[in-house]
Amino acid sequence: MHFNELNLSDELLRAVDELGYTEMTEIQQQSIPLLLEGRDVVGRSNTGTGKTAAFGIPAVESITEADKRSAVVLILCPTRELAMQANDEIRKFAKFKEGVKTSAVYGGASMEKQIHELKRGANIIIGTPGRVMDHIRRRTLKLENLRTVILDEADEMLNMGFREDIESILADVPENRQTVLFSATMPKEIMAITEKYQTDPVHVKIKSAQKTVELIEQFYFEVAMGRKTDALRLLLAAYKPSSAMVFCNTKAMVDQLTEELVKSGFRAAGLHGDMKQIQRTQVMNSFKNNTTEILVATDVAARGIDVRGVDAVFNYDLPQDNEYYIHRIGRTGRAGRTGTAYTLISGRKQLFDLRAIEKYTHATIREMPLPERSDIIAMTKEAVIKEISEAEAGHNAYDILDRLAGMGIDYREAAARVIAKQLNAATESLPDLESARPLKKGRNSGAKTVKIVINIGRNRRIAPNFILGALVDATGMTGRDFGKIDIFDEHTTVEVPETECEYIIDSTDSMKINGNKVEVKLFKGSSFNDRKNRRYDEKPRFDRKKSAYGNRKKAEIYSDYIPNRKKRTKKRH
Repeated sequence: MHFNELNLSDELLRAVDELGYTEMTEIQQQSIPLLLEGRDVVGRSNTGTGKTAAFGIPAVESITEADKRSAVVLILCPTRELAMQANDEIRKFAKFKEGVKTSAVYGGASMEKQIHELKRGANIIIGTPGRVMDHIRRRTLKLENLRTVILDEADEMLNMGFREDIESILADVPENRQTVLFSATMPKEIMAITEKYQTDPVHVKIKSAQKTVELIEQFYFEVAMGRKTDALRLLLAAYKPSSAMVFCNTKAMVDQLTEELVKSGFRAAGLHGDMKQIQRTQVMNSFKNNTTEILVATDVAARGIDVRGVDAVFNYDLPQDNEYYIHRIGRTGRAGRTGTAYTLISGRKQLFDLRAIEKYTHATIREMPLPERSDIIAMTKEAVIKEISEAEAGHNAYDILDRLAGMGIDYREAAARVIAKQLNAATESLPDLESARPLKKGRNSGAKTVKIVINIGRNRRIAPNFILGALVDATGMTGRDFGKIDIFDEHTTVEVPETECEYIIDSTDSMKINGNKVEVKLFKGSSFNDRKNRRYDEKPRFDRKKSAYGNRKKAEIYSDYIPNRKKRTKKRH
């Protein structure tokens, strides 16, 4: 269905045509006619399916001459970025329609500027719940003339703790209103809001998740524990995306990864909720105009951001919710375009989680090996060849070659030196590929191992499967990544890869085994590999004061040997 088939004003059709919109997406086709009729709507739709136009076009069309001085449409969004995004897009729809004034109100921006905009008579208000509540309390935003309330990304607003604000706002607006709700998921909290605040709503559900995912090629790479950053650097060097988004689960990881990428020569910038609004705006502008090629972000910070032409999405961390995976990879397959998504996983648990995502999205996520240094060098050579073959040589270049020839350097040697410099610049900072790969499985892999000691043993009725299960759960590694387990009366030693020892100790800081809180350290005692020594119990002394531990690598475990042999006597009958 095309936009010109709708009963829209000439001004709106002109704006839509100028934006290049012709055929409606599924959510637009089902929602816009209902919203134009004034019906309450519950729309289930994911990011990248054209939701903003679905509610933005009817909102602009509803503005009349009598609405010049008061707010008649209120759109609530979960994040500042989404509010700004919606405001920009709605302004484009209203370009040729007189009397439409929009105002975006959100935290982290000047309150005075927003108050000034509201006093000038904004009739479409787009904002975050917290800042909207601030304006309501100040009486700078009055709701008595409101005709339409739209909740965009309602599930995300509830996840962020805005339910009380949302219900307070809905309770203050006139009862005779249109209430519209868009959400990617429909938890019980959303359904409760629809039942309480909507009147005979029409439910619009589209299968956007699968449609969005179908256009995106999806791959995953198994990476050794603690080496995801190296793996990401290899992939960025190999595929050279001109525009990429990298998703992390925490703000701290965003900052750390961004710093590492910048050190490696990538034009990267981070985006998360702790940044000031002016910083966030600068980061987004630099990414949109390609000054920044890699945007590292959390899910919440990136929610609702519409950036055209993202070549690839990298899941540095697996998302905490399957729906987030769709939102993430949809950044590179927006509006019917194709894209590529890469996911880094470490350990069996993450592999199981990825399989669950694969089942949820009905998509195939194929495993790929990490590129080798030789592959990257070969790809770089091909890129250089293509660049040179497509370039035009000016007269200045020939003058330089003539001067070099006069110095005894012919054109082949000159070209070889320039190409070698370019190749070195592209490959010299690549991490050690071998160490970035997962550890070989099995005891005869040749990997160097050390032992960790856990202060629990036979006297707590501990079995090897208890130990192994707890370690796998705490670290996300596979059972085959751990070696020999020796259980003594009061402690247990486990053979682990030396490269992962520090990570394992950190990951097991709050580990419990069979309900018992345990402590894990680097073991520096004698070997217990011989069977004859298994009946002797070495007792490490665990100091309960954290300060006594010092550096984990330097932790000393003192031991004494206590014979534990008992004579066995046969009973005579």
